[in-house]
Amino acid sequence: MPALEPTKSLWHNGEIVAWDDAKIHVGTHVLHYGSSVFEGIRCYKTERGSAVFRLDEHARRLVDSAKIYRMDTGYDADAIANACLETVRANEMEHCYIRPIAFRGFHSLGVNPTPCPVETWVMVWKWGAYLGEEALEEGVDVKVSTWSRSAPNTMPFMAKAGSNYMSSALIKMEAIEEGYAEGIALNPEGHVSEGSGENVFVVRGDVIFTPPLADSILPGITRDSVITMARDLGFEVRQESLPRESLYIADEVFFTGTAAEITPVRSVDRITVGAGRRGPITEQLQQHFFDIVKGRIDDPYGWLTPVYGETLSEAEAAFAGEPAGA
Repeated sequence: MPALEPTKSLWHNGEIVAWDDAKIHVGTHVLHYGSSVFEGIRCYKTERGSAVFRLDEHARRLVDSAKIYRMDTGYDADAIANACLETVRANEMEHCYIRPIAFRGFHSLGVNPTPCPVETWVMVWKWGAYLGEEALEEGVDVKVSTWSRSAPNTMPFMAKAGSNYMSSALIKMEAIEEGYAEGIALNPEGHVSEGSGENVFVVRGDVIFTPPLADSILPGITRDSVITMARDLGFEVRQESLPRESLYIADEVFFTGTAAEITPVRSVDRITVGAGRRGPITEQLQQHFFDIVKGRIDDPYGWLTPVYGETLSEAEAAFAGEPAGA
């Protein structure tokens, strides 16, 4: 994975600040106890201008995550969404990855985080396909991790918290060291949970399966998008617990996530999935997804938020008597 390239500026507690001024003290609570919540959001360069994918839903999830951890940022979802747009504009980005994060700052050290102030930041950077451009077509090799996701009521997986990703790091490092691109964790009952940073879908016949929220998964926004698109395309989607072996006998397996987008899996534990490359249902969902986020077709769900001004859909442009994007 390439090194992060600095941008001009970041957003910090309501102000745009220079990249080099993004500093925290070594005594900051988050460094010692992982007390942070964050989001990953993509801004796409579309054929109708730059647009952020499902910005409102990501901002709401950040607020929800903070609420679960009794963390008062002082910002509602609208303010977080506006901060994301302001940061993209300040850095004059056409496409980028957006990372809003809230964490417990410097005051005192101890397990109780409440005396520590909450800091909120937004940073942006250029980031391509998370698992590689070729993976979008050829797929990736994954393993079932020896590390399990936590049981319900141990860590809140509905919160996108920094501390949860220590588990993800173990899953990812183990997979890479053993020659895989990614790992899939099971939950304590042995059911399929999720990848280190992705939700998992399994295709068997014409039915698409994905684990339910109760199986220790993050409620992924790209996951929700794929479920919506799949049903609108006429597929049956079932959210139900999946045994490990369902990965081996699947016709197709794919990951979803803001970073991973829709990435096919070609093998699990060296067992080939389907034809060993992207399957037809994965390809159809991929095509529909990228047609929407790249602005090649109308956005039927209202998922795209323009960054530098309003864009017209084809239907709106026709009604106005002018060409789309005029």
